[in-house]
Amino acid sequence: MDIFERIVAIILPVFIIIGLGYAYARYKGAALKDDMLAVNRVSMDVLCPLLVFTALAAKDFDVAQNVWLILAGSLIALGSGLLAWPVARLFGYDVRSFIPPMMYNNCGNMGLPLAALAFGASGLSAAVALFMACNLVYFTVGIMIIQRGHPDHKASPFKFLLSPMMLAMMTGMLFAILQWRLPAYLFTALKMLGDACIPIMLFALGVRMLEINFSSWRIGMVGAIVCPLAGIIMAVLLEQLLPLSATQRGQMYLFAALPPAVFCFMVAEQYQQEPDKVASIVLLGNLAALVFVPIGLWLGLR
Repeated sequence: MDIFERIVAIILPVFIIIGLGYAYARYKGAALKDDMLAVNRVSMDVLCPLLVFTALAAKDFDVAQNVWLILAGSLIALGSGLLAWPVARLFGYDVRSFIPPMMYNNCGNMGLPLAALAFGASGLSAAVALFMACNLVYFTVGIMIIQRGHPDHKASPFKFLLSPMMLAMMTGMLFAILQWRLPAYLFTALKMLGDACIPIMLFALGVRMLEINFSSWRIGMVGAIVCPLAGIIMAVLLEQLLPLSATQRGQMYLFAALPPAVFCFMVAEQYQQEPDKVASIVLLGNLAALVFVPIGLWLGLR
């Protein structure tokens, strides 16, 4: 029950912020949409890349100690996408809308604090390793899937490699591998900006909820189940193959059970890839975390 209460304590503020975004959008009406596009652009180009960079460049993140966990996170993300592909075909969903959220779970603003609560401060480094792995897969394979059929893909299919998120991740990995350290005052400033992207993304998701219809709720329910279920299936397989410690095994199962990331909605908004459907997947997925995250923790700690 203690773990369940911790999960509720993390998820409840998420839905409060989403609810405030929805209420504000109801008050302001359609005029708010253009304003939010500008806010989303700042989040995508500045705030979210800084969140990724500061997570990887933090002094308590050690790449060498978490190599197997990074591999596990990468394979879970890729495997979840493969398992979700026939589901998308079965229900007639656009794979560009359905597959990427299955590959990129909420390992940042939900996974990091949950890992700290479940495994203590020492577990944070492992959670960051999984965060890095998930970002690596999403911003390579995931973005390439979304770009299929998009005008940007015809111009340069590898344009995403120069995106702010990819540059932030590659720079952060370089800092982590070489153990470079920024001056404390500079790192703190960048981290403050990065942390700001989480509530802004949630608020923007609340605004988008105005445009969700019944058909979007149906894809949301399917995605809410498929994302953690596919991740857990992959974790069960990888447990037999990878030499993980008991703590790393627990971290892997927690990671596998997480819901789709809010950032998936921001990317869908940028590419205009059915953002209303992706918003529904994210919202219902985070609600379903109340069921699946305790299952993941139980599997990892058993």
